[in-house]
Amino acid sequence: MKKIAVVLAGCGFKDGSEITEAVSALIALSEAGAEYKVFAPDMKIKAVDHIKFEKTGEERNVLQEAARIARGKIQNIRELTADAFDGLVMPGGFGAATNLCSWGSDGANAKVHPEVERVVRDFYQKQKPIAAICIAPAIVAKVLGSQGVTVTVGASSDTSKEIEKTGAVHEVCAVDDYVTDREHRIITTPAYMYGDAKPHQLFQGIRGAIRELVEMA
Repeated sequence: MKKIAVVLAGCGFKDGSEITEAVSALIALSEAGAEYKVFAPDMKIKAVDHIKFEKTGEERNVLQEAARIARGKIQNIRELTADAFDGLVMPGGFGAATNLCSWGSDGANAKVHPEVERVVRDFYQKQKPIAAICIAPAIVAKVLGSQGVTVTVGASSDTSKEIEKTGAVHEVCAVDDYVTDREHRIITTPAYMYGDAKPHQLFQGIRGAIRELVEMA
């Protein structure tokens, strides 16, 4: 049985992990016969009202919020090492671009959370596959762009142009599909980068990416 690490960025698409994407990834991992463990940074963020899309002024803890999705079975990302797993999955949501890195405000000049960068490099250097969903491929591009990795965030866009500034290659991809960079063992799928996508469409793309990850692992 393959063991896969999943890194979340909180709970909620405006300030954490996108819930449909995260749950789709967990379902697909289970369906593929993989065992998974969930991790997140232990850090505070400013919460966003998911009705008004405005900051509430309230602080929330990313690890505690991500535990809502993981049903309490979660660990601090500091405890995550590639030696203990066969692959890595990072769902999207704006939290991936604000909590796991600063891509949401800085684009290609973003800084990646030190523990997230450590984990991505650890899996890459040990030649263990990485799957990234939605905006999370930007993290992969920022950390590994100098290696010439190929990723997707869907259609050509301002985001894809920023990704190419990192040295990564962007490939256009439909919402229900995924892109595999076999040389670098990177699998990416756009999911809700297509904002009007229907849940079954993004699930199809995520399921395909996860199956590819597990097979590659």
